[in-house]
Amino acid sequence: MPEKPGTDPSRAMALLWRNHPADPAYAGPDAGARSAQRGPGRTHTVDQVVDAALALADSDGLDALSMRALAKRIGLSPMALYTYVPAKAELVDLLVDTAYLRMPRPRWRRGTGWRTRLARVAEANRDLLAEHPWLIDATALNRPPLGPGVMAKYEHELAAFDDTGLDDVTTDAALAHLLGFVQAHALATRQAARATADADASDDQWWATNAPLLARAFDPATYPRAVRIGATAGAAQGSAWSPDRAWKFGLARTLDGLGALIERRQMS
Repeated sequence: MPEKPGTDPSRAMALLWRNHPADPAYAGPDAGARSAQRGPGRTHTVDQVVDAALALADSDGLDALSMRALAKRIGLSPMALYTYVPAKAELVDLLVDTAYLRMPRPRWRRGTGWRTRLARVAEANRDLLAEHPWLIDATALNRPPLGPGVMAKYEHELAAFDDTGLDDVTTDAALAHLLGFVQAHALATRQAARATADADASDDQWWATNAPLLARAFDPATYPRAVRIGATAGAAQGSAWSPDRAWKFGLARTLDGLGALIERRQMS
């Protein structure tokens, strides 16, 4: 797998796996404060740097997360900050992995059906993207940072497919398909929210204002389906698009599709 320009793979992995039992330098549950401050004159831990970066990304987005802005936020010079994290690419990887590591991962209870488990996986990821909207821009399903957070999340979500009868490759593809739906929905929701903010009107207000205009402007003889179905759907959801309705419908159809695959495998 090609690396990002300027990335030192060994240093990036060491940062991701710091203070974790898989790190050869790990020295027990209290090692965090000691090992993260290696080096002369360090006044912060890597975890403190990551927490400050998370707060900045959550409040202002990834575009505002520069090494200079982060250094100013935590009272370091930009050059000093580079002794903790070598570049923004590695910093973003740390943020993604930390966000994943802190996700709740309740044990799957015996007897819980696969559809319920997968719905909970989707809902947990939807909640995560709502809490950290910058993740939509930072994550790539094909090249996740291979840290403890990514691995713990992957293991937990794969376990939701236990007893489905899917083989390993299909299980991985099914999980990617489910997470892809969640990411696409989160992106559409963010774009809709931005459009509402730019228009300075709620969806209900927009629909109340525009529905009568649309009824007069569009000829039912020319656009019979668009006029009839658009008006009916818009009136039902109070807008041209409803995030909650789209989520419920889309998740159900995604699970239906996976269900057809699972049923075929279980019958074969």
